[in-house]
Amino acid sequence: MSGLHSAKQSLREAMAERLLTGDGAMGTYLYQMGFPVGVSYEELNILRPEVIENVHRQYYEAGARVLETNTFSANVEKLAIHGLESEMEAINRAGVRAARKAAGSDAYIVGAVGSIRDGKLKNLRTTKAQEAYRRHMLALLEEGVDGILLETFYNLKEMKLALDIARSLTDIPIICQFAVEDVGRTQDGVQLHEAFRQLGELGADVVGFNCRSGPNGILRAIDAVEGPVPLPMSVFPNAGIPDYVDGKYTYSAGPDYFAECARRFADRGARIIGGCCGTTPEHIAAISASLAEYSPQLGLAEPSARKRQESVEIKPHKQGTGLAEEPAVSAPSIVELVKERHTVIVELDPPRDLDIGKFMAGAEALKDAKVDAVTMADNSLAVTRMSNLALAALVQERIGIRPLVHIACRDRNLIGTQSHMMGLDALGIDHILAVTGDPARFGDLPDSSSVYDLTSFEMIRMIKQLNEGLAFSGKPLKQKANFVVGAAFNPNVKHLDKAVQRLERKIASGADYIMTQPIYDPALFERVAEATKHLDIPIFVGIMPLANGRNAEYLHNEVPGIQLSDEVRRRMAGLEGAEGRAEGVKIAQELLDAAMPLFNGIYLLTPFLFYEMAAQLTEYVWKYTGKKKLQVQ
Repeated sequence: MSGLHSAKQSLREAMAERLLTGDGAMGTYLYQMGFPVGVSYEELNILRPEVIENVHRQYYEAGARVLETNTFSANVEKLAIHGLESEMEAINRAGVRAARKAAGSDAYIVGAVGSIRDGKLKNLRTTKAQEAYRRHMLALLEEGVDGILLETFYNLKEMKLALDIARSLTDIPIICQFAVEDVGRTQDGVQLHEAFRQLGELGADVVGFNCRSGPNGILRAIDAVEGPVPLPMSVFPNAGIPDYVDGKYTYSAGPDYFAECARRFADRGARIIGGCCGTTPEHIAAISASLAEYSPQLGLAEPSARKRQESVEIKPHKQGTGLAEEPAVSAPSIVELVKERHTVIVELDPPRDLDIGKFMAGAEALKDAKVDAVTMADNSLAVTRMSNLALAALVQERIGIRPLVHIACRDRNLIGTQSHMMGLDALGIDHILAVTGDPARFGDLPDSSSVYDLTSFEMIRMIKQLNEGLAFSGKPLKQKANFVVGAAFNPNVKHLDKAVQRLERKIASGADYIMTQPIYDPALFERVAEATKHLDIPIFVGIMPLANGRNAEYLHNEVPGIQLSDEVRRRMAGLEGAEGRAEGVKIAQELLDAAMPLFNGIYLLTPFLFYEMAAQLTEYVWKYTGKKKLQVQ
């Protein structure tokens, strides 16, 4: 069965000769237009076809020449969740018609087909999945699509199943896109180069990536492929990491950033470049304009090889060096320390695999630099990492440094949270940061649930209740805990006064100290100091050194709550490797110069486990402190 098309070239011919701009998000754009989460957006193909047609038209007018049908979840199994399985053929056919009606004759309509085995259907029998795919694709093909787009697949096995069915039904182009992190493999553990090779053998025309990550994450995923990508690529990144603001999900990566990244995707061999969640017609217009000025060297780009990090041998625990003999509880808390002098806590990310060598080496280097505590996030950005409780126990016992662990509301219900806290108390780990936690749907296991039995305010209050010898239920415990509880604060907002009001609520709930998001504007330290001068608990201001130019652009464009100045971005532009890290440290030192006269609490975040940068900055703090003492004398 072959798709019909009125353009002079087939999609396959067009991809061979020029770059094509894809469209942007459908679901999140409909959400922005007021259609709520939880409904079937695909049903709008038959209920509100004019709305879907209008979205397609906006993308076409923005420059998109590859339009995806609004049929991502329009298979019988997914539609059955909404009681719409009997409307499957009608929904798919209407989806193709809406896209075709909105587009000019020079556009290509590709039928969007998403993964079936996710969420509640992950254990769906193979025979049922095969039948669902077959019926879904037939409906699209019978309406005359120019290609089939298999998108947001997490593992190779299901992608091959869908591709095999598609290729048995048609000879039109088939695009296969994975949703992955930057780890160089699919979710079922297959190296990307091998996955792409197998897809090519099964008849895929294009391979690539969409969703899950913003431009930076997909660029890194491409660079993680070992050797040249064996087929042309398509890329449809998200508009950065979503943030939840005033009851709505928002995305921070802007059109200009997408325009710049589009050229970098083209450099790596991408032939179709569009956007996924959070992107809008403005993003697509920027991509289209950027690619119009691009002169590609046709051929497949070989990504730069990712350097392998050698495992670091973990030194055995030496008797007398752990905190078992010198309990952290007997030492002054960071709240007591920061009242007397500058106090440094450094965040070190737990590993995403089972090798803790570099993490432990980093903790030891930070101890040598005389940091006051090492802090560990709790699966930040909803990406699965090793338990920070286990690592906290290891650094306390083996390295002899105070751990400060984050506790997210996302992952544990009331039972699990109290159990977790009781375990920390038994281990003598008493410094805590209570945070809300990013929603699970945006992490590496989007099918997992976000619990949120507690808000960060309630978690602070409950943990302080343990200090009174009372369980979360209110029942008495046999002894009291001794937790020092911190709260998070994001000063990188338009209305600082409102953020401070939220902070006051956390203090009223029992917070003992505050840790801020990274700050990159020296003037903001003064504004924060002025806005919080009435508070009677210490604030640890966040400073994260930039690792390279790409890191700077990623943080500025894709991470909620972080904004870099134009001057900082200019200084970091194009810098890589040791040169980039050196400039990042220099910028961080300038930020420290602005922060240290105003705040005793310093919170350093370590990028990509480059712990040497954090150690260097810690030493800079101590030099400042030493000079200050001499001046006083």
